[in-house]
Amino acid sequence: QPRLFKDDIQKGISVLKSGQITMSKLTRKFENDFAKYVGAKYAVMVNSGSSANLLATCASCNPERKNKFKRNDEVLIPGICWSTSLWPLVQFGLKPVFVDIDPNTLNMDINDLKKKISKNTKVIFCVHVLGNSSDILEIKKISKKKKIIIIEDTCESLGSEFKNKKLGTFGDFGTFSFYYSHQISSGEGGMIVCNDKNDYKILLSLRAHGWSRDRDDHKKFVKKYPNIDPRFIFINYGFNVRALEIQAAIAHQQLKKINILKKNRNFNRSQIIKLFLGNKKNNKKITFIQEAKNVKCNWFGVPILISKNLKKYKNKIIQMIEKKGIETRPIISGNFINQPAIKLFKLNEKKVKLKNCQDVEERGFFIGINSLKTDKKILRFVANSLNQVLDNF
Repeated sequence: QPRLFKDDIQKGISVLKSGQITMSKLTRKFENDFAKYVGAKYAVMVNSGSSANLLATCASCNPERKNKFKRNDEVLIPGICWSTSLWPLVQFGLKPVFVDIDPNTLNMDINDLKKKISKNTKVIFCVHVLGNSSDILEIKKISKKKKIIIIEDTCESLGSEFKNKKLGTFGDFGTFSFYYSHQISSGEGGMIVCNDKNDYKILLSLRAHGWSRDRDDHKKFVKKYPNIDPRFIFINYGFNVRALEIQAAIAHQQLKKINILKKNRNFNRSQIIKLFLGNKKNNKKITFIQEAKNVKCNWFGVPILISKNLKKYKNKIIQMIEKKGIETRPIISGNFINQPAIKLFKLNEKKVKLKNCQDVEERGFFIGINSLKTDKKILRFVANSLNQVLDNF
């Protein structure tokens, strides 16, 4: 099923016809409305969720910031994460300390997190997995005492809430993705939110070359450096990770529909589960991950764990599901400490074991869901296919 509606496409076409292709008024409007939607003061659009993680990390160690991390400080990050959640932390000199997950929620285990905090811990990098969350208020409480920076990777969880507050707004920075399969989409695209004006100004410089021209204190630099062309005053280091105006226009149209898209996604997921569980024969063969306590999910997909006695057949089960025309994915990247790049950069020299992450890698996968309300026949086909495959085991 297509992810874009007629009005999304029309908005994109009108941008192309206008000739204003690069970031402009529509991007700023989208940023403002996105900030309002999630309940943050500021939002900065970028070209991907990965770039959002990059800038949030870079801003967290910036010389313009008071509370900042230094090279060789430690960052706590769950073992179930995406590659571009981890790599900016490594690129900016942090030492990752991998935290195990709670298998019931797929999110960071708070008890393991507490055990792994040391005097060198300067950042907690939360990854809200597939729409779900840990107890982010508890993490915030821990970080406040020790002045630890929190970055929330909310790329898979836009619209999910913890105690009626949107995920991505509890920490210093929250990051989001508008990739094609996500809760709202512009093909590619991302956003960073924050509540501190100084952080916002840093992000604006980092997004575009390190210049001052997008900031409200630009005139101060023009006055201070009269011999430099005011359009090209570089005050910080920077990247070029700007989004295109067409991406902002399409994502903005989707944001207007997010409540109905959320309802559709959650309906599609619950129907697949309900239809599957109607056949009691296979109910004990798999477990569907449920919402964590105090969380209202905007589900990214249908995360599933195969029962322990069937885990040796996981690859076979997935092959059979895919043969029926149903795509699957690992739970993010599985247990990330098993990835070959971890050895290349010597990021787990202490040979830390993450028991639950490993278990999820060996037993877990997920099926995608659509933001459009899916025809009951298709939902029944998915549920029946799962049952038919599991009938063989």
